[in-house]
Amino acid sequence: MSKAFASKGDLDPKTVSFTRLADNAYAYTAEGDPNTGVIIGDDCVMVIDAQATPVMAQDVVRHIRTVTDKPIRHVVLSHYHAVRVLGASGYGAQNIIASRDTYDLIVERGQQDYQSEFERFPRLFQAVETIPGLTWPTIVFERELTIWLGQTEVRLLQLGRGHTKGDTVAWMPKEGVMFSGDPAERSTTSFRFFHDAGRQGAATDAAVLPDGRLVIIYRKLGLWPIFTTSIAIADPSKLKSGAMLTSTTIAVVKDRRLAENYEGVAVQQDKGGLSLWLVSDDNLQDWQHSRLVRFHIDPAALRPSGLRPAKRAAPEPARP
Repeated sequence: MSKAFASKGDLDPKTVSFTRLADNAYAYTAEGDPNTGVIIGDDCVMVIDAQATPVMAQDVVRHIRTVTDKPIRHVVLSHYHAVRVLGASGYGAQNIIASRDTYDLIVERGQQDYQSEFERFPRLFQAVETIPGLTWPTIVFERELTIWLGQTEVRLLQLGRGHTKGDTVAWMPKEGVMFSGDPAERSTTSFRFFHDAGRQGAATDAAVLPDGRLVIIYRKLGLWPIFTTSIAIADPSKLKSGAMLTSTTIAVVKDRRLAENYEGVAVQQDKGGLSLWLVSDDNLQDWQHSRLVRFHIDPAALRPSGLRPAKRAAPEPARP
């Protein structure tokens, strides 16, 4: 039986590699442990992801010093997980950079995530006593930020949710190198596929059902109602590179009392069965509304007749 990633049962040391990706870019990796990217500019160094403790960060610095003596000026947090960020102070960098969503995650659950990951992944927290506290970004951006390291261009892009809602990639367009943080778990394989939404409109969100299928919500614009939301099921189990993902509609929300600009979906399984939550926000517009709506799903059928409004839906938030 294989050991869980960095769990309490996985205490064996890992072999560190420092791999050159381009003339000015390197990857510090350790057999699947949280990794660190290094970009060497004309006058300074940028580090992407910081390791879990300042002592572990010092091993990254030691490898950097084998190729350059330039100062480490920037540390980029690709997302917020304690094992990725709490070593930031070990670099002595001038700037700690993160997306707004990553900053918000530190505010919301920074200490809780620290305690949880320390208990689950003890090997990744060598010399935990050297952590001075939570890592707080000094530069926060939304969607995109370009940084020039002399003549070296680095684009920080928040392309969408990966491991967390704040995931950021670091793209070096001239070199063709991207540091992607944690877009997926170890041992997963990424590939390109296509999605046919039919006439359902644009897909706005998806969630995983207990059986591994996806529930996808689509938004279509019209005259009245302005928003029509389709709820569909898709099976990604047989997807492969270049394949087309299709979905089957199980319900359409077009009743004027419920029709809204739904952009989020979540699946909840509890003693009462399977529930589907839809959420919308008013986008600061008088003609839109913030709603949280709950539906019950028949998990055996997952067909149009298996979806019905919950007896008790969450009330619409009070408007100022």
